[in-house]
Amino acid sequence: QVQLVESGGGLVQAGDSLRLSCAASGRTFSTRSMGWFRQAPGKEREFVATINWSGDSTYYADSVKGRFTISRDNAKNTVYLQMNSLNSEDTAVYHCGIGRLGAGVLTKVGRYDYWGQGTQVTVSS
Repeated sequence: QVQLVESGGGLVQAGDSLRLSCAASGRTFSTRSMGWFRQAPGKEREFVATINWSGDSTYYADSVKGRFTISRDNAKNTVYLQMNSLNSEDTAVYHCGIGRLGAGVLTKVGRYDYWGQGTQVTVSS
């Protein structure tokens, strides 16, 4: 059984930065792509960023490109999301997920096998 635990969220002001972490248990982490999604109140969960198993390929939603950076440390079974220049539209619960093998580009919720409980990010303007 794989478990994912997100951390690092909080209340910040517009323009500030945060670094989210997602720690994974189990032996599948280093062989799977990972992704970050977010869900604001009353909205569907939306794609933020994804990274392949080795960390040398990443892909971002247009809304965060140039501001957010996804990375991973397979030795620590952890994936990160560095978020800079935050604004109020970034307010959401952020979830990490483990991508399904062979699922292609992991921009869809249905292409992930496991999810964490999420960490709240609130940006005040």
